[in-house]
Amino acid sequence: MTSVWDSLIGQDAVVDELAHAASDPEAMTHAWLITGPPGSGRSTAAVAFAAALQCPDHGCGTCSICTAAIAGSHPDVDLVRSETLSYGVDDAEELIKRAFLVPADAPWHIVVIEDGDRLTPAAANMLLKVLEEPPPHLVWLLCAPSPEDVLPTIRSRTRSVHLRTPSTGEVAEALRERYGVDPAMAAFAARASQGHIGRARALAVDEEARRRRQEVLRIPGGLRDLSSCFVAAEELLAMATEDAASITDALDAAEEESLMRAYGVGAEGVTKARFDKLAERALKDLRRVQASRRKRTVRDQLDRALVDLLTFYRDVLVLQVDAGVPLVNDEMRTQLTQEASASTAADTGRRLDAIERGRLAVEANGALPLVLESMLVEVKDPLVRVR
Repeated sequence: MTSVWDSLIGQDAVVDELAHAASDPEAMTHAWLITGPPGSGRSTAAVAFAAALQCPDHGCGTCSICTAAIAGSHPDVDLVRSETLSYGVDDAEELIKRAFLVPADAPWHIVVIEDGDRLTPAAANMLLKVLEEPPPHLVWLLCAPSPEDVLPTIRSRTRSVHLRTPSTGEVAEALRERYGVDPAMAAFAARASQGHIGRARALAVDEEARRRRQEVLRIPGGLRDLSSCFVAAEELLAMATEDAASITDALDAAEEESLMRAYGVGAEGVTKARFDKLAERALKDLRRVQASRRKRTVRDQLDRALVDLLTFYRDVLVLQVDAGVPLVNDEMRTQLTQEASASTAADTGRRLDAIERGRLAVEANGALPLVLESMLVEVKDPLVRVR
């Protein structure tokens, strides 16, 4: 990597703006809102910007400052990643305390909030004062899908830059050149991911990710009656739960091991009874956070599956209206053509609406089994609206 900006794909305009701000004090401001659709690289852009602000060469990508900032180990770059469904007042108070730390050996103390849209209104309101009147050494970098996902009072106190979804060709080129992916696989992964570079890389290198996606895309063909809708909903939730466990189990184990070491387990004279007495509250708090993270991860994995399901019916609609654009799931053209012949464009539109409502209900913390069951009943029979 020749600069910190090389990790961004198809974002030339944003790179130009951020690189200019990093090198020209007159173009710099203390609070930024970096927005863009999933997979566009919001967090990547924020971290690259943080590295460029700290680097004497404004983001060379090779010095110890850049590599530490990118890795999340720079002492004056706080990477705040939400492991729960939202940031509350307690989280905001902690952010404010950290924000006033004076840089140890850097021009800035930078706070990167990767999920600014997860700030509760009360937490966001607590941050307003420090956003509006920050100490001279402080830079806030908030990330969110869109400006509308944060409070207007937050938007008015930040400078906004917006990332776009990279094109299929740009993603495929990145997979080939950066990760050595075979051209045919790169083309498939770029098309299937719809411009989400992280998802594209997973599909390109992980056979299990491809298998999971195929299981989701087989769901429409199995919706024959109400019973099959309920079974499919159960299977969809089970897949998301299993995928979430594969992500969180290792994190949970490492955190509990670290906590036990911190309280002296294994040290001379520290018995299990003494550890239980000392660490009971800390362990309880840790497991509460872990449970919340697991819940969020299940919903994230489920949303990814629903996006795959949307691409199926998007392709059906493309065939029904003869749109003349490439199919996302071209390898399933025969099944897609059969589905297109068996229904109308209006039916497909209602199915797409049902899945989008399902995504919104998942995001809004709805009861997942009921959300999925009602959604798939509507997908099976788009003329039936489940209340």
